[in-house]
Formats: sequence, structure tokens, C-alpha cells
Amino acid sequence: MFDYLFFDLDGTLTDPATGITNSFIYAYKYFGMEIPDYKTLCSYIGPPLLDTFKNSFGFSEEKAKEGVKIYREYFANKGLFENSVYEGIPCLLENLLKNGKKLVVATSKPEIYSVQILKHFDLSKYFLYICGSNEDESRSKKDEVIKYALEKCQISDNSKVLMIGDRMHDIKGAKLNNIKSCGVLFGYGSKEELVNEGADFIAKDVNELQKICLSWF
Repeated sequence: MFDYLFFDLDGTLTDPATGITNSFIYAYKYFGMEIPDYKTLCSYIGPPLLDTFKNSFGFSEEKAKEGVKIYREYFANKGLFENSVYEGIPCLLENLLKNGKKLVVATSKPEIYSVQILKHFDLSKYFLYICGSNEDESRSKKDEVIKYALEKCQISDNSKVLMIGDRMHDIKGAKLNNIKSCGVLFGYGSKEELVNEGADFIAKDVNELQKICLSWF
């Protein structure tokens, strides 16, 4: 049975598509680049920002850092709250707490923004800790964030922890920390992506996720 449930934020608790895609469009315009289609923009939801600017924009390390700075000019003022909570999430979190689960957020998004978003949507009250990256993009790899969350919770038995997220980075990060993972299909990753990365469980919707979180294995 899982005692600790680690949740990704973007694409798992909230749908951040509007704010994130608008922030990337702002960056594309700043650099005078052609803006890709919406599907491509949505594929940027999940991975660490610095990696996206290096891998998808083809930027050097230095220019990628500038890209992150420009992205955040829009995100910090507008994009942060161009966001919505997935239907059923507050009820899910309430039920998990009633069943004695300890809930933690583990996201590659900067911790300062993650706290603001969760407070804005009145979700922070459900979580023991909100763990994210630093603003300088350190601790942005998912395995680093999960390790940080494990340390914050002082967990000694990793078999009691389940990582929940919508992208392969969540699954990979969990494996690197020797914890089980559950991929959700209501976010921005495909079933193929999650299965190929080795997710232990797959939840097609919030109801299915609740069953997995409360099951005995």
C-alpha cells in the first residue's frame, strides 16, 4: 500500500496549456522565430524549460538561459494563472487525505510559481510539501525533484511511495529513485510514451487514479 503520493503539477493536477503556450509564443516572437503549431507548443509542457530551449529551439546553454528569462517575463505576469484545475482533482485529493494518504507535489516547475498556482486554486491545503525546482533551473530534472521530496518527507522505505504524472520524465524520475509510478492519460503524454518508459500503472481518468492510489498491492 502506498502511504505517500507524489503528484506532478502541469498536466496532472492542472491544465496549464494556455499559459505555457502563450509564454512560448512570447519567446518565439522575441527571438524572431516562426511560431510552430499548437500541438508542437503543447509538447513542451512537462520537460524542464532549459532542456526545451536547448533541445527544441536548438539554443546553446547561454542562449537557452536567456530563453528561460524571456519566457518568464510573460509567465510570471500572465501565464501563471492562464490555467485550470482538472475536473475531479479537488475531490480526489480530499478522498485521499480522508484515507490517510500523505500528499506531496513534485514538479520541475519553479517552487515559487508552483506554490502560487496551488494557493490560487485553493489546492495547497491538501499537500504536506510542494517541491519544485529553483528559479536558476537547478534541481529541475525530475529525479532531482523527487529525491528532494523524499528527503523533505524523511522517507526510508521507497516502496511506500507512488509518483503520479503525465509525461515520461515523471516515470523516468521515479525509476531513478526506485519508486513506483503511475502515468495519467488526461494530461499531455501518450499511453505509448508512458508505457515505453516503464510506468507501473496507467490511469485513464481521475476515477481510475483514485482506485490505484487506494488499492493494496
